[in-house]
Amino acid sequence: MGFDRKQVLCALSYALAGMGLGIYMAASQNHGQHVTHAHILLVGFITSLVYGVVYKLWLRAARPALAWMQFLAHQLGVLAMCAGLFLLYGGFVPPPQLEPILGFSSVAVLVGAATMLFMVFRAYDEWA
Repeated sequence: MGFDRKQVLCALSYALAGMGLGIYMAASQNHGQHVTHAHILLVGFITSLVYGVVYKLWLRAARPALAWMQFLAHQLGVLAMCAGLFLLYGGFVPPPQLEPILGFSSVAVLVGAATMLFMVFRAYDEWA
């Protein structure tokens, strides 16, 4: 399975999770997880979907090691971020205990984005 499909598969999984959380919040009248909901949909679903499209249209011949690094950094970062936010906004774990996880996850997502930008810039020479 190519990285385009991996990203789209992850994106659609985040879409289901985000929509499920949204439906739960609406049904329970408790919107305390709205930040988690937004991150699942924006950082998880939308960003992964965009990465999948970029892989499909412009990065078909991406270097496997770099593509794996980008994929894992983004996906692990999103999972850790959303789990940390869920625990934080659900009041399950005190903020000081979650700060290292949320800090790591934010940096991991940033590394994934920077790696994607690097790969797109490298591929730009091939487009011209």
